[in-house]
Amino acid sequence: MHPFDKWLNESQIIEKDQLLQIPAPGNTDYFINPESGEVKNNAPFLYTEVQGDFVLRAKVRHDFISTYDGAALFIMDRDNRWAKLCHEYSDFGTYTVVSVVTDGVSDDANGVNLDDKSVWLQIGRKGDAFAMHYSTDGANYRMVRVFNLKASDTLKVGIVSQSPTGQGLVSDFSDIQLERVTMENIRAGK
Repeated sequence: MHPFDKWLNESQIIEKDQLLQIPAPGNTDYFINPESGEVKNNAPFLYTEVQGDFVLRAKVRHDFISTYDGAALFIMDRDNRWAKLCHEYSDFGTYTVVSVVTDGVSDDANGVNLDDKSVWLQIGRKGDAFAMHYSTDGANYRMVRVFNLKASDTLKVGIVSQSPTGQGLVSDFSDIQLERVTMENIRAGK
């Protein structure tokens, strides 16, 4: 049902009806604070190693209980070089597509606010260029950002469930696809 075979910060996997659920304990996140330098790297990360170009997409959903609760697609080169695309409960009380790119320190970019508790997310790699997209229907993807990250040829690629300020949550992942392809149009995510 899913392509992942390894853990960092192991949690449990609950599989039912084409749905993969990952519980996150409270106070879990991946973030290197750009103001204080505080490092959080304790959220459950289920992944597989991927060499070269790829596209990962999944539909994500959770209950948006506490600020920054999120379900995310996540790529990691090493502890301080990684990126995530989240559907997150923002500090403004919105369901937001949020992207974070970390190369020594994290940036933090709120994107579009959505009315729905579920969304399709996509991360793709083309060499050292990466693209993040979201979709409300699973067919038409809109760009969140394109960025360059000097990363190893082989990355950890997978999904994260996080609850940075809360007591924990369960994130739902479905329609998971990992394709080892090279995007022709990185801005379009295809």
